[in-house]
Amino acid sequence: MPSIHPCDLPPDALLHKYREGGAYTDCYAVDVGRVVSQAAYVEAFYTSGVFKIERLLLAWFLSRPATDQQARLLATGQIDAFAAWTVEGRDTRQLLLCDFQKRTRSWLMSAPVDVNGLPGTRLYFGSAVVPAVDRRTGQATMGFVFRALLGFHKLYSRVLLRAALARLTSPAGSVRQGR
Repeated sequence: MPSIHPCDLPPDALLHKYREGGAYTDCYAVDVGRVVSQAAYVEAFYTSGVFKIERLLLAWFLSRPATDQQARLLATGQIDAFAAWTVEGRDTRQLLLCDFQKRTRSWLMSAPVDVNGLPGTRLYFGSAVVPAVDRRTGQATMGFVFRALLGFHKLYSRVLLRAALARLTSPAGSVRQGR
């Protein structure tokens, strides 16, 4: 299976405004040896087994359920709200979601790439965490919870991207590529 690696944000990434604004941002990528549409990638990401666990937790603890059908509608641009997120930006190759507390962003992008001389797709997944203003000091800070969970976040980002990749490349779990 292809390797997932941290990388710089592409120049046209919708996540750039957060990096430039002082937020924490990250970006992971993997190359797939076939053409994958943005819609297929978004659907695979949000319908993977790993993400379904996150969806279940959001439904239980925050009363923000989501279904596979809603993931498909999000992927094709037919809805702009999904579980705990709303669409902040989208174009034909990327999607930027904002959480309901407006502290985090999730970003998915697909881009054409040459893989061993054949047409392929680079799948990107990134996040932004916006600093909160400390009420006592008035300073923007990431806070203790962010620092404590950063290692887990980095691992979980790779796991999520790997799960989407598995859905896109496994015959049993694949998402339709033609969308």
